[in-house]
Amino acid sequence: MQSKSSIATPPLAMAGAGILTIDLAAIRSNYRGLGKTACGAAVAGVVKADAYGLGAQRIVPILYAEGCRTFFVAQLMEALALREALPGDAELLVLNGVQPGLEAVCAERRIVPVLNSRPQFEAWRALAHRVGQRLPAALQADTGMSRLGMPPEEVQALAADATAFEGLDFTLFMSHLACADEPDNPANAMQLANFRALSARLPAARRSLANSAGVFLGEEYRFDLVRPGIALYGGAPISGRPNPMTPVATVEAPVAQVRTVPAGAGIGYGFSRHAADPMRLATIPVGYADGWHRSLGNRGAAWFGGHELPFAGRVSMDSIILDATAAPGLAPGDMVELVGPHRDLEEVAADAGTISYEILTSLGTRFTRVYRDDSGKGAIA
Repeated sequence: MQSKSSIATPPLAMAGAGILTIDLAAIRSNYRGLGKTACGAAVAGVVKADAYGLGAQRIVPILYAEGCRTFFVAQLMEALALREALPGDAELLVLNGVQPGLEAVCAERRIVPVLNSRPQFEAWRALAHRVGQRLPAALQADTGMSRLGMPPEEVQALAADATAFEGLDFTLFMSHLACADEPDNPANAMQLANFRALSARLPAARRSLANSAGVFLGEEYRFDLVRPGIALYGGAPISGRPNPMTPVATVEAPVAQVRTVPAGAGIGYGFSRHAADPMRLATIPVGYADGWHRSLGNRGAAWFGGHELPFAGRVSMDSIILDATAAPGLAPGDMVELVGPHRDLEEVAADAGTISYEILTSLGTRFTRVYRDDSGKGAIA
């Protein structure tokens, strides 16, 4: 019978919401697997949002040791926090570009903004001219997603200007697929055609279009560099298909209280559930403040000793009530599984009406993060 955490941890690890265990060996495995699927394209590491909530400072060195030399974050503050953790030969790019006035900070810290607009491009080029130094330039085009990137007409105008890239080292041309997780969606072929057409007009540079799902769309989408994110962390790259990635994250929570309530007892806020019969309830110290979405009320579940423990009532800010009737041996201090072998990220996300990305990135700081490697030994973050 399961009664302890699946990894040995000091007592203070139990002082918060529970334990989030990150399997570094699984991240290595996923990176290698993506490299094989990419068939010769370089594999970047997308480590934005603190490596999808799993700890960029710990994960970046793992990816670097596997041969990753290109890393993407979303915001400049993320890049500033990571720059010193990366050796000098590692390329660090900011997907959202750079706000006006911060270009010099990027250049000084060897951070490359992904240039998404003509004003960003011109400000970066002006800095290169002022400092008398060729600065690396990554350019993103909007090929149909209407989010970030230069509109096609702006890219074409740059391509028509023979002096546009003077002072710049044009290293990367990229775009982002909007529907790659739907392989049969015609938007994928449309964006691919737009990307190829724009790329053909620009000076030579590495090209990158594929995100996690795009890696699996086929060779024509991979170009020189692929940019997996969720796939590195064990999430399914394409919905509705078997997940080829190795699970990375396990989430466990301790039981705070166990009690039996009589038939008819109201359970949780709003009494959204009533006990039809005498009912054994267990409360765990996890709630929506820890990323366990309120939408999981009366829908989610935990596991203990092979038994499913459905959520009973609404999810509170700091606690969830479980129907523990099926687990008579459950006691305070025992660990229940929230993400793991019995309920993976995709299932939790489906219960919550969302996607695995949101589940991972919502996991709060009250979880103790434990990193384990091939040895199986844990280390508190």
